[in-house]
Amino acid sequence: MKHHVKHAKLSRRNFGQLAPFELAVLGTKCSIIRELVKEVSGKLNNKFKLAYADASHDKDILSPLFDEFTFHNSGDLKNHSAYKMNPYTDKSLLAAYDLVFINGNHYPGNRQILILDEEKEASVLKRIDQLDNIAFLINLNHRSDIFDFLKEKHPHIEKLKVYSIHDIEHIGKHIMELIEANTARLSGLVLAGGESVRMGTDKGLLDYFGKSQREYSMEMLEKLNLKAFLSVRKEQKIDQRNIIEDKFIGLGPFGAICSAFQHDPNKAWLVLATDLPYVDEKLIRQLLDKRDPSKVATALKGKSKRFPEPLITIWEPKAYPILLQYLSLGISCPRKVLINSDIKIVEVEDDYIVNVNTPEEFDLVKNDLRK
Repeated sequence: MKHHVKHAKLSRRNFGQLAPFELAVLGTKCSIIRELVKEVSGKLNNKFKLAYADASHDKDILSPLFDEFTFHNSGDLKNHSAYKMNPYTDKSLLAAYDLVFINGNHYPGNRQILILDEEKEASVLKRIDQLDNIAFLINLNHRSDIFDFLKEKHPHIEKLKVYSIHDIEHIGKHIMELIEANTARLSGLVLAGGESVRMGTDKGLLDYFGKSQREYSMEMLEKLNLKAFLSVRKEQKIDQRNIIEDKFIGLGPFGAICSAFQHDPNKAWLVLATDLPYVDEKLIRQLLDKRDPSKVATALKGKSKRFPEPLITIWEPKAYPILLQYLSLGISCPRKVLINSDIKIVEVEDDYIVNVNTPEEFDLVKNDLRK
């Protein structure tokens, strides 16, 4: 008997308790934890998007009568609003951050930094089950002993790196290495699902270099050690490995990008259209070298062009919920998402970014490439 499946089984992005990457700091007073987070964040040189999750100690706070948003042109936003913690909306709230520090005295995190404070032994013992993935230790005083119950539960704890709480430089460097190690792996996505109405034939099958452009593009990405996928419409019936069929029907490249994220929301995707024949291995390598995973995307832009090119772009995992948010507003233009998001722009010569959409343009470019 076939069991009824109530919900579609979708791939999910890897999250901890609150965020894709989080460090719960615990073991001492909340005021010391907050000050440590503040000082360490200053050492990360604004290179990453950071947040701090804590619990209020104020017993007199009431839920506001109305939600208040105070905007400033500097980018500062003061938000005073009613919010109930929820395991799903919490993740949505913090999905865009490269690292969320958590006050581990109040909330657990899937990775921890333990501060050794002799006065808080009972507090640490109370939270022993939360200490299952300690990144490193911090001495509050000149030298603090590791509690016996920690040695019993974690026999290798004495091999962990230990810093003085005043050694902000090395603590910050260690945390930076942890963030960089958590960078999403990158795959390639060759867009071959367009209907090619103006061309009159499938643009992915056009031959500029002795083979179809989709085959050429796939091979180019694989030469750069990227696992490449071909984005297609279901009705194309292409017999090839590494196919991602559109799940967001009728949305063109926007739907193809979203379909790739639905396939694997934990990867970043280097998207490449097949109607850009001047894009070569050197240009893609330049894009890879300039990648900034802390941004929503890293995109190429012609030097004299006004806007970035969304179809030669590395889209980071944090872009997926943003794309879906735009879709919920009735917007399916990936360029609009780039223009209105925090992205890294890589400027290149205009000659690289030439779209070929008609037979006449194909003949001109083909002849030019022969030269």
